[in-house]
Amino acid sequence: MSASKPPARPDKAQPPAASRSSSADIEAFVQRARAVAPAAGGGSGRLILALDATMSRQPTWDLACRLQAEMFDTVGRTANLAVQLVYFRGFGECRASRFVSDTGSLKTLMTKIDCRGGQTQIGKVLSHALKEAQRGKVGALVYIGDAMEENVDALAAKAGELGLRGVPVFVFQEGRDAGAETAFREIARLTKGAWFRFDHDSAGRLAKLLSAAAMFATGGLAALEARGRPEDRLMIEHMKGSR
Repeated sequence: MSASKPPARPDKAQPPAASRSSSADIEAFVQRARAVAPAAGGGSGRLILALDATMSRQPTWDLACRLQAEMFDTVGRTANLAVQLVYFRGFGECRASRFVSDTGSLKTLMTKIDCRGGQTQIGKVLSHALKEAQRGKVGALVYIGDAMEENVDALAAKAGELGLRGVPVFVFQEGRDAGAETAFREIARLTKGAWFRFDHDSAGRLAKLLSAAAMFATGGLAALEARGRPEDRLMIEHMKGSR
């Protein structure tokens, strides 16, 4: 596997100051995230939802937020799941909320994030997931992004560790960046997760697949097989295909 670093995307220009959140806004997000009551210790699953919030995702950010919000709604109705929201953007900014079962509050926090120019920080997301897995069982990591601008070998090493800890990564790729697809598919393979493409045409399917990822985090393959919806069967097929 090549250790060369892919070139940065040309569309990562810094946004106008008026469209960016202030430092006070970001601190308010973190404080509110920490203030949300954590899930009870008896929860049946924990899921990490990680988002690339860099500037190239701005055109479809609202759509992605709506779909992720639908996932939260589905989780709230059908499963006992604690969700942690992680995002990165800008110059080295990578933030995480606590694990919470009140997904309504988490959904509100998510919609307050805006996009900023910067390079990807997928390595930080994977490292964070590893630390959380050391503290307690993590049923799955869902990652939504459109690019990869890091050392592929380093990401693969961290993905391999997640695989050993039984944390599958479900990657939803926006767009058709070939380098990103290669890396995302490898992360999914090494963690025994799954890779899917995300665009406007497949938005409805994505919402259902996010629900399937949440269901897997609560009960594994047995839960998906028992529910048996088309998206559950598709998730199982992709997971088996990535091995």
